Amino acid sequence: MSIGAVPSIALPAPQSWFPGHMRKFASSLPHLLTKTDVVLELRDARLPLTSINRSLEGAIRQWRAENGWHPTDADDDTLRSKPCEHIVVFNKRDLVPSWGIEPFRQAMRTKFPSQRSIFASYNKQADIKELNKHLVDVAKRYPHALEMNIMVVGMPNVGKSTLLNTLRHVGIKGHTSKALRTSANPGHTRALSTRLKLSEAPLIYAYDSPGVMLPYLGRGPEGAERGLKLALIAGIKEGLYDMEALAAYIQYKLNVLNPISPAYLDLLSPGSKPITDLYELLEQVALRMGMVRRGAQPDLERAAVHIVRWWRSEGSLRMSSANPSDPKSNQKTYAWGFDFEWEARARTGGGMQIGGDSGAAPTTRDDSVAWIQVDMERCIDRYLETRATDDELENDISPTQEKKVALQERKDKRAAKWAKRSTRNW
Repeated sequence: MSIGAVPSIALPAPQSWFPGHMRKFASSLPHLLTKTDVVLELRDARLPLTSINRSLEGAIRQWRAENGWHPTDADDDTLRSKPCEHIVVFNKRDLVPSWGIEPFRQAMRTKFPSQRSIFASYNKQADIKELNKHLVDVAKRYPHALEMNIMVVGMPNVGKSTLLNTLRHVGIKGHTSKALRTSANPGHTRALSTRLKLSEAPLIYAYDSPGVMLPYLGRGPEGAERGLKLALIAGIKEGLYDMEALAAYIQYKLNVLNPISPAYLDLLSPGSKPITDLYELLEQVALRMGMVRRGAQPDLERAAVHIVRWWRSEGSLRMSSANPSDPKSNQKTYAWGFDFEWEARARTGGGMQIGGDSGAAPTTRDDSVAWIQVDMERCIDRYLETRATDDELENDISPTQEKKVALQERKDKRAAKWAKRSTRNW
């Protein structure tokens, strides 16, 4: 049974979370990069675009330019005396469907040719070994250097400390103790760590850094949705967003992607039908899981928390598990994580088309990857257009920041006025 048209939901206003330790690190990053050879930026694979830290991009671009890097000679190491790499690691790859990894990698290579993209998960040994090998290969390209220093940056709670602990375990022979403390809550790392040795031959050291949130998430529905997405991956301070609001967003997105059999039906009793009312969903989840209050009333708050935790652990994988290249798939909307979503188009031979303009189905795996890549590139283009609009309209500047700027301008005018009067008196 399909639920038909999915009613839209009201999105809560975006919440700002930019404490002092984030501001301090962001302002000191240009100086810290002067001692850095490689920037390892971690992003969450479930939100590969939303978890881009725009507040750090300018400092990284300036650092690369000062070290002789240019997009036209990005692969020519002979023009530089030291490594100058910006490696993007999409962490928690085990929480996204594997069918989208290669198309996304190709799409990122097309749209961001200066970045090297690597997918990893701290609990997959092969991923960590591949990343370690890549870092060692970079260091070996500069044999005259005594050591290579890596700066690890990214949004809060994308797994920076955990990944470094695992890299150290793989790169150092023998028993290695846990060097960095980790937490499931964002903001645990509040200062730059001491140097952490990742390899002995060649010598590679790394610095763990505090996760830095965007100072302001934006205005309008785009900013509101950006905040919800970051809250869903526990990338923003717990408590800033109501769990029921997060559960409502999950329900809405899953209904849009598959109105016939949304993934949250796994949480309900067998034979349950899709639901558009949030409180009906929470009530059914509460009764199914035995979450009741006094008087045998369903505990809706606990049910909302359960839905959010389910999404963080496996729901994000289920929501986009349908492979667009599967000829048996008849979904009208496909998604990969929460950042990539595109409409399917009808094929002439039945089923749905995953991309392109013709009605022919892909005949090889390479065709399928290319078709999905095209749709992902369109999603990236929409993201870049939104960024450009935000920059043009200054949507990334909060009302509080605008008030501070206006106040400073008034102070400057007043100071200039008094300085002019003082000059006349003399």
